[in-house]
Amino acid sequence: MDKRLEAFQRLLCIMDDLREKCPWDRKQTMQSLRHLTVEETYELVDAIHDEDYLEVKKELGDLFLHLVFYSKIGSESYGWDVSDVLNGICEKLIHRHPHIYGDTVVKDEKEVLENWEKLKLKEGNKSVLGGVPRSLPAMIKAIRIQDKARGVGFDWDTKEQVYEKVEEELKELSEEVGNNSPKEKVEDELGDVLFSVINYARFLGINPEDALEKTNKKFIKRFQFLETESAKDGKRMGEMSLAEMDHYWNKAKTI
Repeated sequence: MDKRLEAFQRLLCIMDDLREKCPWDRKQTMQSLRHLTVEETYELVDAIHDEDYLEVKKELGDLFLHLVFYSKIGSESYGWDVSDVLNGICEKLIHRHPHIYGDTVVKDEKEVLENWEKLKLKEGNKSVLGGVPRSLPAMIKAIRIQDKARGVGFDWDTKEQVYEKVEEELKELSEEVGNNSPKEKVEDELGDVLFSVINYARFLGINPEDALEKTNKKFIKRFQFLETESAKDGKRMGEMSLAEMDHYWNKAKTI
């Protein structure tokens, strides 16, 4: 037997045992597992961000467990099992890749994405954007919305056009703030600024989620340096002036 199939079969057998014999595993439902799955997903994302690929392997195992767990519950309560899950995704992949499994010809990645979205509409999806999960974090949702709109040709032609849009949205935000507009109006304009910046990042080939996370880590590192070094000098956070804190902050930037 292929070692991959053997390993997967082993996991399925262990899941059967746990569901039958372990009080905790027996008690779980899809609803009770949901928040744990979200946590495991973020742990995988953290490992990928850290480029810790041994940790990625571990976190993938945790996610595999959850997928098998949901499939086991499906076989007990909803009339489908892991074979239905796997065959379903296999059929979808074959159908969505007619340039591999059919006679469709594509010249690049852009045409692959366009065909993917068109096929989804033919399958009965009412909107190109219908597949974007409602509960995604806002930045990731914006990325997916823009990707899907691009897939059917709704996009800017050049990055220069997108940057002009960023400048336009910043000007509108500044005007609303300067006019002391209601918070809701300022919030709308700020949302437009963020959406346009995310769009610009896409045109630059940069994932804005990754860029922001790098900045988060940089800020944390510098702020913790500020805390540590000021403490060495007998100073306390919350009692220093901004100028004093800037001294340590600027020092942190040189490291």
